[in-house]
Amino acid sequence: MATLIAPSNHSSAEDAEALQKAFKGWGADDKTIIAILGHRNVHQRQQIRKAYEELHQEDLIKRLESEISGDFERAMYRWMLEPADRDAVLANVAIRNGKKDFHVIAEIACVLSAEELLAVRRAYRHRYKRSLEEDVAANTTGHLREASRFL
Repeated sequence: MATLIAPSNHSSAEDAEALQKAFKGWGADDKTIIAILGHRNVHQRQQIRKAYEELHQEDLIKRLESEISGDFERAMYRWMLEPADRDAVLANVAIRNGKKDFHVIAEIACVLSAEELLAVRRAYRHRYKRSLEEDVAANTTGHLREASRFL
């Protein structure tokens, strides 16, 4: 498997301008979006988001949502979030999903450290105004419901 390395000498303002150019015209330039956001780490993407808002008085996530759609939109949206926020969104999607993808909840609960899990729980409460543990418990039965108390 290949590993992408984020450049250390990137300019957030230049990246924000390049993204703005990618949004011009009929449809977005998906390759440019991937070339920029796909080659930056989470900290750099947050800097780009801040620079974009300062330069264009518009939230980059909202602009991405208006320019792209489908799986690509969902991927870019989640990529732009802080890790705790992203995990909170993924947990909510798993809980609300008709198929009940509880393996996502199990992975979040098992892989993250106690501090990271606490950050996800806080992000979930902030974003959805509900408790992650209560949502898991309300949508599960049996062993999964019992395990939700460990979140």
